[in-house]
Amino acid sequence: MLRWNEESSQAQAAALTRPAVSASAKVEAICKTILAKVKEQGDEALLDMAKEFDNRANPRLRVPLDEINASEQALSAELKYAIDTAYANVKCFHEAQLPKGIKLSTQPGVVCELKYQAIEAVGIYVPGGSAPLPSSVIMQGVLAQLSGAKTVVLATPVQGDKAINPAILYAAKLCGITTLIESGGAGAIAAMAYGTESVPKVNKIFGPGNSFVTMAKQLVAQTVPGMAIDMPAGPSEVLVIADERANPEFIAADLLSQAEHGADSQVILLCNSESIIEQTQQALTRQLAKLSRKETAEQALANSSLILVDSIAQAFDVSAQYGPEHLILQLADSTPYLDKVKNAGSVFVGDYTPESAGDYASGTNHVLPTYGYSASYSSLNLLDFFRTYTVQTITKSGLTQLSKAILPLANAEGLDAHANAVSIRLEAIKNEQ
Repeated sequence: MLRWNEESSQAQAAALTRPAVSASAKVEAICKTILAKVKEQGDEALLDMAKEFDNRANPRLRVPLDEINASEQALSAELKYAIDTAYANVKCFHEAQLPKGIKLSTQPGVVCELKYQAIEAVGIYVPGGSAPLPSSVIMQGVLAQLSGAKTVVLATPVQGDKAINPAILYAAKLCGITTLIESGGAGAIAAMAYGTESVPKVNKIFGPGNSFVTMAKQLVAQTVPGMAIDMPAGPSEVLVIADERANPEFIAADLLSQAEHGADSQVILLCNSESIIEQTQQALTRQLAKLSRKETAEQALANSSLILVDSIAQAFDVSAQYGPEHLILQLADSTPYLDKVKNAGSVFVGDYTPESAGDYASGTNHVLPTYGYSASYSSLNLLDFFRTYTVQTITKSGLTQLSKAILPLANAEGLDAHANAVSIRLEAIKNEQ
């Protein structure tokens, strides 16, 4: 337990310091080699890497459409219901985000418009890891579907002689995705960025991944003209603010739900009750012993802090300094504090709103800014799959009046050609009269 007001500013900063992200020069060098190989060799490079990194004896790239269509037959009724429910809720929440254009007259004879256009080709990366992630397909695929993107490519690694998991295929089917690529890591990112014989080139790449995936996304965004990515990615994290009547078992469960993600994950508790913190420590020990990913969670807990604050108001100040990916409020009444929330990716209000709900099925998106980026980045939303552009239409009388603002500014900036583009038109209008 760390007593916030009794610690030095250096100790306070250390308690909120995240584990170093693995983005070494070695990772960058390996990714650059992979990118170059895929750019030059296309499908051949991807197949070679599937053999080398994923231990696939007879790798393939495209998943046949009939396998996608037949996927639900391999699911239990319980899992199919879960995927259907998550899909429906995520679609419902994000459908409400469909943008509407703006058209208005800024002054007589001058009409300005803001228009939205779906990004034409998008790539979705779904990590393989130790388990299939249909939730990751849904969180990204629903948004691509709602945007109306013409090309949607989903890439995910497949290990050894295993078949791609039917839960992944079924989630993709619901989202209308028919281009599924059995390829992972930096190679899959390169394929979507450059395009290969089997992988269509995309304009923007979404999705989480390991340090190689993250590095590859950053490299293609920097080097491929017109290429964009969703957001900087880092290890998962949660911060819980709890009061003196919070349930320590709930707190411990929420902390462990993030700690099991990875050894470099981080969890933090801010509480105004020493007794609740002590009970949470005991609950952590009991619950940790039952987890299948116990060792991973233990390593994450070593990076984490249980902090005693003087007040709930102070807890919100500390949380704003940290900028958590997930912020859980286990408070008797959160209403007075909601306006104090700053720099959080997603907020979970009340004792019965676990972070797991947002990860899977409540409807909000689980692709969130980590590593303090919540101070400047937003959670993934439908607008991320659109681009905006503007349109202006000006009449003769409108330009005559507007020139009184354009010409002095152009002359003040020494841009004669800008001024001339207006003056030559004014002269033509004058000659018509």
